[in-house]
This record gives sequence, C-alpha cells and structure tokens, in this order.
Amino acid sequence: MEGKLLSFSMSLAETPPPAGLILRSPSYPLAAAPLEAPITHDQLTSLLLAAAAASDPDNPAPSSDAVDALAQLYRHVSPRGDDPFRRVAAYFADALAAAMTSACLPCSPEQEFAAFTQFYRASPFFQFGHFTANQTIVEAFEAEESRNGGKLHVIDFDVSYGFQWPSLLQSLSDKATPDSPVSLHLTGFGRTAAELEETRLRLVSFAHGCPNLAFAFTGLVRGSTASDLMIDDGATLVVNLAFYLRTRQSPAELRATLAAVRALSPSVTVVVDRETGRPAGGFVGRFVENLSYFAAMFESLHDCLPAESAERVSIERDQLGKEMQRAVQGGDWEWRGKMASAGFEETELSSRSVSQARLLLKMKGHASSMEHVGNGGFGIEESRDGNSIALCWRRRRLVSVSAWRLRPRAAAR
Repeated sequence: MEGKLLSFSMSLAETPPPAGLILRSPSYPLAAAPLEAPITHDQLTSLLLAAAAASDPDNPAPSSDAVDALAQLYRHVSPRGDDPFRRVAAYFADALAAAMTSACLPCSPEQEFAAFTQFYRASPFFQFGHFTANQTIVEAFEAEESRNGGKLHVIDFDVSYGFQWPSLLQSLSDKATPDSPVSLHLTGFGRTAAELEETRLRLVSFAHGCPNLAFAFTGLVRGSTASDLMIDDGATLVVNLAFYLRTRQSPAELRATLAAVRALSPSVTVVVDRETGRPAGGFVGRFVENLSYFAAMFESLHDCLPAESAERVSIERDQLGKEMQRAVQGGDWEWRGKMASAGFEETELSSRSVSQARLLLKMKGHASSMEHVGNGGFGIEESRDGNSIALCWRRRRLVSVSAWRLRPRAAAR
C-alpha cells in the first residue's frame, strides 16, 4: 500500500533592514562572505541565545547587541554542509533577523509544495502522524458501525495538500464489501479555492481505485462559518486537527477553534502536533525549546538524506525554515490545557495504533526492532497513561498523536 500512497504524493526579503542591521543571510545571501574558522556548538548556542535575548519583541527596536550577535553568527554558520547543528543555527539566525526587520523569508507556493512532498517521502515524520491518526478514525467508525449506516464524515481544519487521506481511503475500501459499502465525506478547510480544488482532484483520482467506497470532498476556504458545514445525518463524525492548533495566532483564537469543534459534537477529535513545550521564561525560554526541537529535526533529516542533497536543502529551507520563522515570530500556543478547559478529555489509543506506527518505521527502513525507544535514531514512545503516541528521535519527542472525546457538559471545567 505504501507504494501506492507515495505515488499519490508525487536572503531576507526585499524589505530593507533598519540602519545598522546589514547582515549576510546564509539562506538568502545579501553578500558573499567566506565562513571563518568553525567554533564549537556551545559557542554557537551562546551566540544564538545572545541574539535571541537582544531580539526579544519587548525591545522597541533591534539593539546593537542583537546586530553584533547575528553578525558573528553569520560568520560561522551555513545552510549547507554536513553539520546539522550549524545548519539549524543558520536558519535560526535568518528567523531572528527576519523578525527584527519585519520581513518574511521568500518562498513560493511551488517551493512549499515541493518541500512538503520531499519531506513526506524522506522522513517518517508526517506519515507517522497521518497513519496513526487515520487508525484512530477507522476505529471510531468501527465502534459505531451498528448505527452509522456505513457512513463516515471527517472535518479537517487544515486539509493542506490532502496527503493524509489516501491511507484512510485505502483502509476503508479494504474493509468494505459489495454488500456493505462505505461512504466517506471529507470536509477540508484550506488557504485558497484553487489549492482546495487541486486537493479535491488528487483525492478523487485516488478514490477511483478504491472499490466499494463512495467518496465526496467539500472544500471550504478558511474563514468560512459553521453554517457552511453540511453534516451528514447519522454518520460517524470525526474532527481532524493535524498540525493546526499551534498555528493559531493567539490564545483567544485557539479557544474559539476549540469552541467551534465542541459545537460540532464529534465522536472523536484527533490531534497531531509537534512536541515543543511551553516553558517559562518568555521569548528566550521558548526560543531555547524550539532550538532543541529543530536541532533534533535537522539531525533526524540528516539521517534520512545526504547532507548535500537538493531534497534536503529544499526541505530545510522551505519547510523547516518557514516553521522556525513562525516559531520565532509568535504563536505556538500550548493547547493541551485548553482542550481540557474546553470540555475535552483524552482517550486511550489502541494497541493497533502502536503496532502500526512501529510497522511504518520498519517499512521506511529506519528501524529493525521498535519495542521501545532507544538512543540510536527514530523510535515510538507511548505516554504512561496510553493516551498519546509519539515519534521520537534519540528520545526527543518530535510529533505526537492523541484522541479526545467530549466530557458531559456538567463535568467540563
């Protein structure tokens, strides 16, 4: 099945910097300059933290300390080479400089799509999240088969390119028969009508090869209201929040999203998200956490692709680099506590979900035995309460999947 699914997935910006902030960006060079003799990772970390402290948004303007720290960083880092930490330092320098100049690192929609596709193929990161979420969705559907008439309705708050859904289509088709057909209605929110139409065409084309499965796709541009949702009567209703909650622009926006989900009364809400914490310490504390997280991400990608491969450069520049910029500039709100406050409670994931996740890593060639997380590379880790599963790199959790059900209103906090 993996081969079929994979066939489906076939300088600072021009804004001028403030006076004194004339830096060479290694990702988008403003000027050519040879790297100086390398310094240690600890020294690079010290420079990054100094730049982050001096770039705190509470400062009214970029300070000379931030300019000096970034200028030093650009003399020692590069987005190319065989040292993943120096590459991650280069992109964090870019992100800090872009935040200080209110600029955006340029990336076309075509570049974004190419980077996402390459990342999907090279690393188990997205496939782990998507396949594990889909297993939970299938089990929610199976639990209600006696009363759902073979109908499943999934509402995806960020359908993106639709890469999550071919595996679900295949799984539902595998369990369907001529006498017991299955129908899937996918409602997906997206950035533009054009992107949604491209996603619809890809998924409809894939669904044509899935016997005994009726598939319908409804695309809604972000900003559409709840009244635009047409919920299928009697169907098992699932809400999918894959890599979505941390993108909310404020805690108020996060609360509004969760209130909208609760109003839909889904049978289950599946959350897939990056495993970056929200430590105390304001901007610098969050920066430290994100530095640790993306250092692990770059190291794991280094294990998947050669250091100088064009695919790796594209992924780090146009996928991870953009995520790092968003992490520096804001957002990335803690969502688990907000889920509980909104009246949701986690539910235990099945042993089938864990087994499937381990099988995925074996199929991807990243592990020979995944009975427990080790120090050598990718691994699967269950939470102690069994309510979430995480993909780890050298024990550092990268992405987790959890399932949430509504508590009775009388019990909601």
